[in-house]
Amino acid sequence: MKVAMAQEQAGTQSSQALTVIAQNIDLAADCEGAICQDTGMPTFEVKTPVGLNQIVLKKQIRDAVAEATKRGKLRPNSVDSLTGDNSGDNLGPGTPIIHFEQWENDDEIEVKLILKGGGCENMNAQYSLPTELAGLGRADRSIEGVRKCILHAVWYAQGKGCAPGAIGVCVGGDRTSGYVHAKEQLFRTLDDVNPDPRLAELEASIMGEVNKLGIGAMGFGGRVSLIGCKVGALNRLPASFFVSVAYDCWAYRRLGVVLDAKSGEIKRWLYRDAASPVVHMADQSGFPRTGREVALRTPITEEQVRSLKVGDVVLLSGRAYTGRDAVHHHLMSHDAPVDLRGGVIYHCGPVVAKEGSGWRVTAAGPTTSIREEPYQADVIARNGVRVVIGKGGMGAKTLAGLKKSGAVYLNAIGGAAQFYARTIKSVDGVSLMEFGTPEAMWHLTVEEFPAIVTMDAHGNSLHKDVEQESAQALTAIGS
Repeated sequence: MKVAMAQEQAGTQSSQALTVIAQNIDLAADCEGAICQDTGMPTFEVKTPVGLNQIVLKKQIRDAVAEATKRGKLRPNSVDSLTGDNSGDNLGPGTPIIHFEQWENDDEIEVKLILKGGGCENMNAQYSLPTELAGLGRADRSIEGVRKCILHAVWYAQGKGCAPGAIGVCVGGDRTSGYVHAKEQLFRTLDDVNPDPRLAELEASIMGEVNKLGIGAMGFGGRVSLIGCKVGALNRLPASFFVSVAYDCWAYRRLGVVLDAKSGEIKRWLYRDAASPVVHMADQSGFPRTGREVALRTPITEEQVRSLKVGDVVLLSGRAYTGRDAVHHHLMSHDAPVDLRGGVIYHCGPVVAKEGSGWRVTAAGPTTSIREEPYQADVIARNGVRVVIGKGGMGAKTLAGLKKSGAVYLNAIGGAAQFYARTIKSVDGVSLMEFGTPEAMWHLTVEEFPAIVTMDAHGNSLHKDVEQESAQALTAIGS
């Protein structure tokens, strides 16, 4: 990410986004807090000596996940797929994910953990070759076909996966093993070299081309869209040729540890050197200001909203209400539990901690907004909402709804959970707690919350513009 900052043109929206990301990384390191409020699906890869009791180790891992959730290090993310009920401790059928493998090392246990949030998980992709790809034409069962699939996956993710991201790729396998092996590639370090020269050449080719797409940080347009590409291969059936892509966001959260198999003591860490000092990313604090920022305070009028245009930077103060999938679905058939006229809906599932008789937000970055596309225009019209905050942009229905109702979409910096938590001055209440902590409607008071107008009340969308421009670049690269 430090390299990405140096490559981006100063003064651009992507440069501003990277500066916020850098500050967020520093804040998370200083307080040992969640770098992104979506702490993802904990996925463990464990190697054990022959004969070690994996049942006991699995229980210890589950206990550790529950304890980390209780301490607020993990957001409660395990939800019953049929009822929507949140287990509250990140435990349940299939969570956490634990993969065991035996190795002929009698002295050591290796445990690796990756935390991959829902926003980037939704940007995973799987292709069955041969296939036709928009802007790229036919992708055949060849290295060139694989290359086209990878380029298409990065283009498709745009800002929804919190670009700049990293991708793990599997060529071959079946549908299940392909996705697993693609995710395993994300455990590789970004500076390694693939031992297979064919795949090493492919990785280098992708990294040399993909940043020409112009997607940039958060999909704002810019020079850096990807920070890493790692490709593996599995044998396949003659009838099948899958290319599986696991997209990960800039908040690339991995950790590994090697334990003494007999005592359980830590022998060494992976992915970090405890002897090396933490080097700060940013040389400033606070949102980088130009003097052209627009200050808004709730309640917000239609006149104020219609004066805004795409590209404006807004500093928002006053009351904001969080609302994710469950809240939006609820508001389609129920009255809002609060008065939303002239108000703000923030697509956010914060990490909150009980503090006395109240609550404190410890992490509060935006979630991916496109999931609310079926509801957003109706929710705005029914409730008089003037501002929606999220990340990754929304679609044509919402854009038309913003224009009709006089509302605006603000793009906050995805993953910047510590940065935005500092703008929240108080938690004044909570509604719909029956949906679980991440999905509840939290009543927040914010002060100078910075975000960029990317969809205005005049029918303009930065997301649509960048997608179209990057599609042209994709066609040029693929030809």
